[in-house]
Amino acid sequence: MRGWLPLAVMTTLIVAVGAYTDAHQSVFLSKQNLNSLLLEAMPLILVALGQAVALLVGGFDVSVAALMTMCVVTASFTMTPDQSGFALIAGAFAVVGVGLATGVFNAFLIQALRLPSIVATLGTLSVLEGASLWLRSYPQGPINTNVTSTLTSGVGFVPLAFVGVVLLAALADGWLYRTRTGLALRSVGLDARSSHRLGMPTGRTILLAFVLCSVMASVAGFYLAAEVQVGSPIIGNQALESIAAAVLGGASLAGGRGSFFGTMLAALFITEVDNVLPLFQQPAEYADMTIGVLILLALVLYQAPDYVARVRSMRRSVESVATAQGEAPAA
Repeated sequence: MRGWLPLAVMTTLIVAVGAYTDAHQSVFLSKQNLNSLLLEAMPLILVALGQAVALLVGGFDVSVAALMTMCVVTASFTMTPDQSGFALIAGAFAVVGVGLATGVFNAFLIQALRLPSIVATLGTLSVLEGASLWLRSYPQGPINTNVTSTLTSGVGFVPLAFVGVVLLAALADGWLYRTRTGLALRSVGLDARSSHRLGMPTGRTILLAFVLCSVMASVAGFYLAAEVQVGSPIIGNQALESIAAAVLGGASLAGGRGSFFGTMLAALFITEVDNVLPLFQQPAEYADMTIGVLILLALVLYQAPDYVARVRSMRRSVESVATAQGEAPAA
């Protein structure tokens, strides 16, 4: 039930909000709006999937938004309109290389220097923000339109990339709960010390988790670049939203539990809320308030089995103590 509950909740919310909006705003289900919704969801879905990996090992990565911005700025230098062929491929590898280097740097701070992940990634966030502003003090440098067109291509209103991330999330959940390496990832998040004593490569698992998180953020940067199509240093605000999507999708803030498919659904729902509010001419601040309330409710709802287990355990303890006290005089 715990595993399926986030999926059921997110699916219900997506359908309910969509049905209500369609009943009052017919433009919501238009091909243009649905295509825009799915493309807008791509950056958040990709970065949230990476954030879920970091949460699974009991960490956070708040530098992902600044990393996405840095990747967009990098793309404005390495994937310019006058480039083609192998030059564009090399430019794409340069963007992914930024994410790879950032992930290794974060892992070094966390593993070698033993810094808390939130402190380490906050420092990285500041470095990346400063570097982005140093390279591009204002939005400039167009990005190759052939690349952005390829990224946003699709069939009907469904982008091919969205189909890809749905399959990726489903396969990732299968890997997480059906393979030995997935078990190792979850066990490190549940209890890193015990996992190390059992011979699991705890340090390597944490390193790979933060590297993968950053690489996914760099891939998300491509779709953010496809949205703005220029090297802007003032975009990228998905850090808290990526954590929110992972939590709403079933991830535990303590580590060891989560769902990639649930994270994907939650990211889609968050984007749907952002898409719906302008149709009703409501301020964007309502989206932040809605997501905040939902996170609090989700934490309570998803942790309900734990609360019930604790209450039952306490009740058994009280009953056993009362039984022991009642039998003591007779003995």
